[in-house]
Amino acid sequence: MTDSAHHIRRTIGVDVGGTKVAGGLVTERGELGPVLRIPMNVRGTAAEGFAAVSFVVDQLVNNEGGDNASISIGVCAPGPLDPRTGVVLNPPNVPCWRNFPLVAEIQRRYRATARLDNDANAAALAESLWGAGRGYSNVFYACVGTGIGTGIVLDGKIFHGRTGAAAEGGHISIDYSGPACNCGKKGCIEALASGTAIARRGREMVMADPKAGAQLLGLANGDANAIRSEMIGTAAEMGDPVAQQILADTIEFLAVWLGNIVDLLEPEVMILGGGVSEMLRPHFPRIQDRLTSWCVNGRCCEIPLVPAHYGENSGIAGGAALCFLPVAN
Repeated sequence: MTDSAHHIRRTIGVDVGGTKVAGGLVTERGELGPVLRIPMNVRGTAAEGFAAVSFVVDQLVNNEGGDNASISIGVCAPGPLDPRTGVVLNPPNVPCWRNFPLVAEIQRRYRATARLDNDANAAALAESLWGAGRGYSNVFYACVGTGIGTGIVLDGKIFHGRTGAAAEGGHISIDYSGPACNCGKKGCIEALASGTAIARRGREMVMADPKAGAQLLGLANGDANAIRSEMIGTAAEMGDPVAQQILADTIEFLAVWLGNIVDLLEPEVMILGGGVSEMLRPHFPRIQDRLTSWCVNGRCCEIPLVPAHYGENSGIAGGAALCFLPVAN
């Protein structure tokens, strides 16, 4: 292998979030080097937002040495964005960028190959290449955290749909008269089973019946407004009836939703990442058992339901993974 062929694999993954930029060097086996995180003011100017990204990339490039031409940079950011043109369109979580040509700006500054995709798509690809989806061609990935983001990898490629807007699985509604979601629809799985939704239900139920939610309230130091989603799992283990009810509901919501996913896609593996998935990990077998009630597919239980390999660094791994795909036509 020539020296230049070897160098092209110096890949930087960058994860742009609603409050921060994180980046790291990622090997072609998906191993992460040291990670750098800095705050980002998403309400500032487009240039200030880009300066936060370039600061992270500069630090990583300088630490590595060598010329920029041998580096590839993959960025994942909240959508909507256009992965084909590399333009960030109008993400609610990053308001400083409207029709911002992020890939073109990176290429101009670093003379490097650059790719862009949304965070869940990119994380799905990283899991498919190096993580819990390795060895499978067709992968469904969901990050169940503050919200719910999903990515679909079919035949080893991210499924983007017609305009790049496919795989918004968090906004599949499972109850048309359910709670309103931030997206404007009702009963989206995000409005029912995300960390935000779980915490909200915990607060409402404890306020309605403080006695039934005594252990949950105790974990929040007696302040119902301080209840967070991760407390639900702990309180449920302690025997708190409110927490147990919320946990049972959440398991059922996810079974209904994943049942729909199986009947639509029949993936080879379903991967759950994010903070809420971590809490639910002991209950994955229960979710899988409930699939039989919510699937037409009689072989739904053969599909593994597994935890994600990449945790909080899934965006960095995902950004880098984009650089390991052939360039789309």
